[in-house]
Amino acid sequence: MSSKPATSHPAASPHIGGLAEQRMALLHGTAENETLLAASSAAVASDPQPPATLDGLGTTAVLPYPRSPASTRTRWLRAWMMTLPIDAVALLTPLALSQTYWRGTLANAVLTVAIFAAGGLYRPRRHVSILDELPGLGGRLLASAAVVAIIAAERHSSVEYVSGFMRGVALSAALVIVGRTLSRALTILVRKRRWVEHNAIIIGSGPIGLELARMLRRYPRYGLRFVGCVDAPSQQDTGALSLSGSLDDLDHLVRLLDCEVLVIADPECSESTLMETLLRPRSSRCDLWAVPRLWGSRSQGGYPDHIGAIPIVKIGDITFSGPRWAIKRASDMLFAAVALVVLSPVLLLCAIATFIDGGPGIFFRQERIGRYGKPFKVIKFRSMRPMDEEESQTKWSIADDHRVGLIGRFMRRTSLDELPQLWNILRGDMSVVGPRPERPFFVEKFSAEYPNYAARHRVPVGLTGLAQVSGLRGDTPISDRARFDNYYIENWSLWLDIKVVLRTVAEVFRGGGR
Repeated sequence: MSSKPATSHPAASPHIGGLAEQRMALLHGTAENETLLAASSAAVASDPQPPATLDGLGTTAVLPYPRSPASTRTRWLRAWMMTLPIDAVALLTPLALSQTYWRGTLANAVLTVAIFAAGGLYRPRRHVSILDELPGLGGRLLASAAVVAIIAAERHSSVEYVSGFMRGVALSAALVIVGRTLSRALTILVRKRRWVEHNAIIIGSGPIGLELARMLRRYPRYGLRFVGCVDAPSQQDTGALSLSGSLDDLDHLVRLLDCEVLVIADPECSESTLMETLLRPRSSRCDLWAVPRLWGSRSQGGYPDHIGAIPIVKIGDITFSGPRWAIKRASDMLFAAVALVVLSPVLLLCAIATFIDGGPGIFFRQERIGRYGKPFKVIKFRSMRPMDEEESQTKWSIADDHRVGLIGRFMRRTSLDELPQLWNILRGDMSVVGPRPERPFFVEKFSAEYPNYAARHRVPVGLTGLAQVSGLRGDTPISDRARFDNYYIENWSLWLDIKVVLRTVAEVFRGGGR
């Protein structure tokens, strides 16, 4: 039995094609053109003609649609902003009934929230359901209750005291589940009403990308608004989903369409090309989700997520943003402030030694490239005087330069000449740990020669770095440095920063500098 061939409405296809061409023509335009682009999106959404059908697929074409007025004011909202306060109130409710066990109640609340956070219960989800969360909630509530029960039994010999405290713990656990149930119901409600939604661009125009776009438009409960699709230039006329641009246009589209979420579906490009695109400044700030290549694979560290019947996983942050950036910035400022005070005698001695070695002008300021390619002036103790600005910017190494005196050579070997950069850290130009900053001439040169070099600039540059404490200083391969720097960025933790700082101190005492 033959299937009925897909047909197109006679007036719809040219209209859609014209609008697609108009969107592409406006991608690289001015602010006035951006207004026209927004108008074209509204025209697509309000088009009274029947939707077009894609030949060979038998499915309705999916086009971007306007944002709801309410969601414009709620873009900053995240799921944990509602879930965390509700959990905290539920865990602290026993204090309203009795203050006898206040220490144990506070300890239980802190421990439970920490276990929830470590278990991913505050991470964003596309499919929200209390039944999905219940096993994880129950297990972690029992674990935290067991810990506090053991501690309470060790500290108090009275069975009555321990049993009274555990009744409060049981009450708070029940209230956590009730609170989660209500918060999930509220999340689904505001998503369905489109009071809260986040703009999403789908990467990949194949059947999976098409199905994702259809599901997002049909079911707003996933909290994403489909605003466009990008793929390799070769897919411009062959993909199942109409394209808003190519992969090269993604960074521009993110800004143009106020995109907050990128969903990797089935792009026709190599992984290296895709990663290079995702690591561009604006794209790297978006939340990143991906459809697993092997649909049978399960997500690690939590219960599976999905959009419709399509499994989807949240990709870890590929840049410092949100709470991660706040933690790192706070630790940087604390470290730099304390170090400036504690090391002030050392700084004074270095300043005197530099003056004795080369006269006035103890500080050396040089332009370096920081986060997102922004230039800044790095401060160091002067170890030699360059002949001119061109030499300062283009001479790669002065390790064997005869103009470097004994004092300058000692300061470089012990990295004492880098100490004034603590002021750069306080100013926000740098971080304590991160990729080392480089001069504009070499940034341009290395970015052209090594594909992953430019990705280093998605985070603040550092006083020290993983590459440096791993022996990659001076005349060492740039490709290896970039690999270590990107590994640090993608695996960052506060403990990793502490390890790099401790290894840096060991290098200073060992005299392993330049």
